[in-house]
Amino acid sequence: MNRKQLTLILIAVVVFGGLGLWLRNRDVSSFKTSQGSMGQKVLGEFDLNTVARVTVKQGTNELQLVQQNDQWTVAQRAGYPANFSEVGEFLRKLWDLKTIQPVRIGPSQLGRLELVPGAGTNTATVVELKDKDGKAIRTVLLGKKHMKQGGSPSPFGGDEGWPDGRFVMVDGKPETTSLVSESFSNIEPKPEQWLNKDFFKVEKVKSIAVTYPVATNSWKLVRESETAEWKLVDAKPEEPLDAAKTSGLANALSWPSFNDVVVDPKPETTGLDKPTLAVVETFDGFTYTVKVGNKSGEEAYYMALSVAADLPKERTPGKDEKPEDKEKLDKEFKEKADKQKEKLKQEQEKKKWTFLASKWTFDSLLKERHTLFVDKKAEGAKPADGAASLVPDLNPVHAILPKP
Repeated sequence: MNRKQLTLILIAVVVFGGLGLWLRNRDVSSFKTSQGSMGQKVLGEFDLNTVARVTVKQGTNELQLVQQNDQWTVAQRAGYPANFSEVGEFLRKLWDLKTIQPVRIGPSQLGRLELVPGAGTNTATVVELKDKDGKAIRTVLLGKKHMKQGGSPSPFGGDEGWPDGRFVMVDGKPETTSLVSESFSNIEPKPEQWLNKDFFKVEKVKSIAVTYPVATNSWKLVRESETAEWKLVDAKPEEPLDAAKTSGLANALSWPSFNDVVVDPKPETTGLDKPTLAVVETFDGFTYTVKVGNKSGEEAYYMALSVAADLPKERTPGKDEKPEDKEKLDKEFKEKADKQKEKLKQEQEKKKWTFLASKWTFDSLLKERHTLFVDKKAEGAKPADGAASLVPDLNPVHAILPKP
């Protein structure tokens, strides 16, 4: 091999080596650009305040959260208010979502990471973010959860560990696949889970009237103060109240809850056309009218609510009120009045809905009239035939008389 040939070979090695290095660097650069790097935002930068609609899909199930009049609502529940804090937290996590590990994957491997959109097996949970005009902002696919292995046992039991992250993909592009530290375990297209569960609260109960379709089961209790004993209206002599059975009635609706909102309620299903009616009045001037219908399964009732209030508009000064106390007392009265007005407004909004309320909410309230009374003691029953010979004669006169 002469010098000329050796020179040509060396030049070829340098050229091809340089070309290979350039191609490798180009591929790495492209990979980093498309897949991002550790700590980079998965969804990039966008204005979170422009998001006005969130759609969550998984298979054939779908959830739509829609912002209306500055309030998040659940479309599948006829626009009932959504839990603002849960929606806000979910959006904030998406906006701040960062890559902890880029994942190189091809279209054929999407099923393995459960990143296939649509129905069927190995499908992703698809989250779409849109603005008020319905324009897409971002779409993210939530795939397989990453399970933490080893270390301490899972608090949920089992040997598979527990989720400490999730595989995600943006806008259906495999090159954007990455692993993130959020598992999004509670993100499901179940409308009932996203409802605002703030309900109503009855305090300082003054009277309770429960009216059943069967009139003989109905009753009304009243009391003169919050610490006074209950009295039965129109009580009969043979109807003594049992204080132990009525003591909990004042708190019967202190913490009511509901499971779901009923869309398109039908009277033949709900039974609210012939309800059991509970009317509760408070010392603060509120009146709650609760209609309780049929059972739904074993753990819930159909129910409807209406609320009214007779609130004082002005404060009545005390008999010996000092001028220097007036300003303080007026301020306290206004603060209380404002809170009551806000409470009334929020609770009156529930009137247009029909709810599925948990059974335990009504367990202590829906008592039939006869269950409120002192149990009748068994009166002396006559001994059965033949029992007399077994009873000793304890009459002392008989004991000292001589036998005939």
